[in-house]
Amino acid sequence: MGKTAIKQGNMTKAVAYLRVSTDDQTLGPQAQLAAIQRFASSKGIEIVSIHEDHGVSGGAALDKCPQLLAAVESLKSNGAGQILVSKRDRLARDVVKAAMIEQLVTRAGGVVTSCAGEGEGSDPAAQLMRTMVDAFAAYERALIGQRTKAALSVKRAKNEKLGGRVPWGYDAKDGQLVQNNEELALIERCRAMKADGMKLRQIAAQLNEQGVQLRGKPLYEVKIHRLLKAA
Repeated sequence: MGKTAIKQGNMTKAVAYLRVSTDDQTLGPQAQLAAIQRFASSKGIEIVSIHEDHGVSGGAALDKCPQLLAAVESLKSNGAGQILVSKRDRLARDVVKAAMIEQLVTRAGGVVTSCAGEGEGSDPAAQLMRTMVDAFAAYERALIGQRTKAALSVKRAKNEKLGGRVPWGYDAKDGQLVQNNEELALIERCRAMKADGMKLRQIAAQLNEQGVQLRGKPLYEVKIHRLLKAA
């Protein structure tokens, strides 16, 4: 039996997809949507649905991009022929992921269209251009990650707080980490109890019976595990 032909969606209908990551805020959702709307208006395209993944990295796995998957499903349910993105790197910053998305969109009867005009068309030259654009997006993502790691290394060297939760055994004071001797003593106590053969739940139970708390909260097995692992 031959393969079932894929029914092409209506090219005058499109699904808009927006993505904003935590490490790249240069093109916010409003700017992305405005670019997509201008493009659609100039081409006489009706936008049937809008989907936005917020705080999602361009290299995140597909199952971490729920709205991207919803956009693909919207192609089918609305009979639309294309997914519009303001720039191709909003689709993904990973060559393999971008290729997987292209396949999903194709199977849904659509195409991915960049409003910036990056590699449009189905000829070999256009396909090559899309691959090159995806590769440069992945390269830029790698550079961002490298710069972030370098900045964090400098902060660690200066003993500065890196943001988020203050590590156990320390307090944040004037933007720097200072030792919390009480918490450090508790960590050592938990470590010694574990070395004596006690299970984590036994350690937690004994400390709770004695009224020992960590930052105002009772201790439990998982917290003991995290405490020892972080230490």
